Amino acid sequence: MKFKKYMGIMSGIALSLSLVACGPQENDEANSDASDTSDNGNVELVVWEDVEKSVGIKDAVAKFEEENDVTVKVVEKAYAQQIEDLRLDGPAGTGPDVLTMPGDQIGTAVTEGLITELNVAEDVQSIYTDAAMRSQIVDNKVYGLPKAVETTMLFYNKDLVAEDELPETLDDWYDYSKEVTDGGNFGFLALFDQIYYAQSVMSGYGGYIFGKTEDGGFEATDIGLNNDGAVEGAQYIQKFYQEGLFPAGIIGEQGINVLEGLFTEGKAAAIISGPWNIDPFTQAGVNFGVAKLPALSNGENMSSFIGVKSYNVSSYSKQAELAEKLVVFLANEENSKTRYEVTKEVPAVQALADDPVVAESEAAKAVAEQSQFSELMPNIPAMNEVWTPADAALQTIATGKAEPKPALDQAVETIKGQIEAKHQ
Repeated sequence: MKFKKYMGIMSGIALSLSLVACGPQENDEANSDASDTSDNGNVELVVWEDVEKSVGIKDAVAKFEEENDVTVKVVEKAYAQQIEDLRLDGPAGTGPDVLTMPGDQIGTAVTEGLITELNVAEDVQSIYTDAAMRSQIVDNKVYGLPKAVETTMLFYNKDLVAEDELPETLDDWYDYSKEVTDGGNFGFLALFDQIYYAQSVMSGYGGYIFGKTEDGGFEATDIGLNNDGAVEGAQYIQKFYQEGLFPAGIIGEQGINVLEGLFTEGKAAAIISGPWNIDPFTQAGVNFGVAKLPALSNGENMSSFIGVKSYNVSSYSKQAELAEKLVVFLANEENSKTRYEVTKEVPAVQALADDPVVAESEAAKAVAEQSQFSELMPNIPAMNEVWTPADAALQTIATGKAEPKPALDQAVETIKGQIEAKHQ
């Protein structure tokens, strides 16, 4: 999901960046049945909220219940998993009325008929940053309202590198890493074997996942993951692995655990991660700071994806109109601010960018600054075909099993084949 200019975009796309996390595992109680009436005969709405985030809407839910004579049952589920569960629970009558989901899943959910179009007035849509709101629109129809957004940023250990000595470019971090890396301690680390992170470099040199349409959408037939810029970016990434500046352990499925472990233990000076690690690193006692991602050798700043988290109405809801009213209420300015104060998920409401509660947060500032270099994560169904082939190519590049150009060519060929087979 580009988030433009902090003061121009902490009031623009700025706060469209949220301190959002890819939620933990599904709650054991998440499979409770949904119904349109409660035991006492009153209307009941079921909301699927992200894990450990329901506390952020507790007061709003209570107020909505009182004002609308309705019972709202909140069930926690890992938000990235909710659409998958809805495919089964929706038809079975045990799904939610309202759910929360990642913006890049919107296109797929619409295509499959899992979420319903919302009749939301322009004045309601206008309170959100442009990038966040665009993530909820498919074919000029609105399918949700943004609750928060996320993007990656630089975490650095203040005990290892002082804020006023922080390297400003990726080349500087490369040089720094060569000085301090000894096999047990490292300088700068990133999960560049995953397209979610590698795109930050590749796009800076001109690579892209999908081209843009005239109306700002994405063109699935225009794939730029193997153009000259993408290859140049991948070649740059490759040298961190070839020269031993990245440990072998941060490649593959367990890479994120190794990377976060090294940073928590004070064995890595800086890593690329997201707002979801603010609380874990704080609880671990790490003396860390956060900043925007560094610049590249060509003068372009490293990019990042804007990931939007939204509230949406299930197509299986028997109370769709009331569910839509709840979505609008939960995502309004007042309740977005309260949710931020409790969960630290930066809201997508433009007016809150200048609110002291949000603006004085170091993490929110870093997210906002990085947001001006960020881009909306594609929300079309074809995006589902990108992740696995792109990651596989990057892992062969990282391990030296293939050179960037042939690896990326193969990935694009695979992606195109899967798109043709599944989406055309």
